[in-house]
Amino acid sequence: MSSEVTTECLVIGAGPAGLQASYLLEQSGREHLVLEAGQAAGTFFTRFPRHRQLISINKVHTGWDDPELNLRVDWNSLLSDDPELLFTAYTPRYFPHADDMVRYLGDFAVKNDLPVRYDTRVVSVTRPDDFVVRDQHGGTYRAKRVIVATGVSQPYVPDIDGVEHAEHYYDVSVDPQDFTNKRVLIIGRGNSAFETADALMETTSVIHVAGPGSLKLAWQTHFVGHLRAVNNNFLDTYQLKSQNALLDGHITAIRRDGDGYLVKVSFQRVNEVVKEIRYDRVVLATGFRFDASIFAPECRPRLTIKSRFPDQTAAWESVNVPDLFFAGTITQMRDFKKSTSGFIHGFRYGVRALHRITEQRYHGVDWPSRSLPADAEAVAEAIIARVNRTSALWQLFGFLADVVLTGRDDTVRYLEEVPVAHLHDAVARGEFGDVESYLAVTLEYGADHDKVNPFDITAGRNSQDDTSGLDGRYLHPVVRRFRSGELVDEHHVTENLENEWDSETVHKAPLREYLR
Repeated sequence: MSSEVTTECLVIGAGPAGLQASYLLEQSGREHLVLEAGQAAGTFFTRFPRHRQLISINKVHTGWDDPELNLRVDWNSLLSDDPELLFTAYTPRYFPHADDMVRYLGDFAVKNDLPVRYDTRVVSVTRPDDFVVRDQHGGTYRAKRVIVATGVSQPYVPDIDGVEHAEHYYDVSVDPQDFTNKRVLIIGRGNSAFETADALMETTSVIHVAGPGSLKLAWQTHFVGHLRAVNNNFLDTYQLKSQNALLDGHITAIRRDGDGYLVKVSFQRVNEVVKEIRYDRVVLATGFRFDASIFAPECRPRLTIKSRFPDQTAAWESVNVPDLFFAGTITQMRDFKKSTSGFIHGFRYGVRALHRITEQRYHGVDWPSRSLPADAEAVAEAIIARVNRTSALWQLFGFLADVVLTGRDDTVRYLEEVPVAHLHDAVARGEFGDVESYLAVTLEYGADHDKVNPFDITAGRNSQDDTSGLDGRYLHPVVRRFRSGELVDEHHVTENLENEWDSETVHKAPLREYLR
């Protein structure tokens, strides 16, 4: 290896986001290099999740022959032009084994001949002029821009007195026999906490899962980072009084007591009563955070959300370090606990949008678009056709939008998959030309959808024949009209049980009337 390598763009991390970014750069003929600390692509998945079952959906049999529609229920594949390079070819399991993801990512890198350097751990990033990145071997890399796709690689440790006594999710034993007849406290309310609890239920005497606030269920909030049904067997044992329990409150202290621990719990349900409870083992499953320690002060990205993520603009660029971009699960700060940027089935589209943004900024390549006739019929047909098959708007609901731009010369152009926040900024800067007004087309859940029990037939869904669509709680198309970044009006297309918005009277005619 030469002492210094110069390239246009450096990608740090060869996980799903780094590989997706590299693939798009390679397709565009852009000079770049990917640096990966591990011995192979997707090193994260060699260790996580600890009990090896992914909770990302892998639906092989869909009844569709449209590859775009299939991506709505394929949460693991990366985007490529190769119809054979899909994760669904690697296993028929609905919730796959993590080793299958490792195999898939390795093949994706090899089959696309991506320029990845393995066993290359970044130890420092400086910026005397260009970015200068150094690895553990002393190798140096220079680039004008950097895409960080390292994920959240460090455990997030809450401020608890005595927290050092807790074992961490990332290295606690996964052998249930090690917990036989033990009283176990798991701190955390996410999927890693309940994954651990489910794995230990057969051997422990008691499990308590603790955390502040009300438990959030993914099937109600539609945020897949909240507790998934595949991990919630523990709730059944709690509600049926089988010794396990949820503790709704704050853990304030952990102290050693002989062979066990005494843990102070400040309960929220009972007027903040503080109780000290004895456990044999305490496990910390409170999530992960971004590691900014490799960055020198002159280019260290500002952090946000309890310092867990880098703060980012609408273009996924550091708010304080120009030309430093982010991809993958660390981009979830833009839609934190609202949409799907923290997961492969969301951020694969985010990475593609980031690529289009940087192509325009650095290479003058306009966002892909097509022209439409300037009439309501043509625009309505284009919108209906897209919402009936798009996977991007489906997965990154409320975050990505298809856009209909009307120029001051009355020309009409259709753009796909633009981040909503970036759209308004780009129009204001004139990046999409001389725009008189524009439509943003999204797929969204209705207002207060997370407050409605979807299994309550008296409150869950609108009538399938309601042409207004305004009060729909389930996923449905929304068309909003903007002028100079200000909302003018909006139209909601009525929800549909099978997500087929093709009824002439219920879906198409009201949309045409609105567009007129």
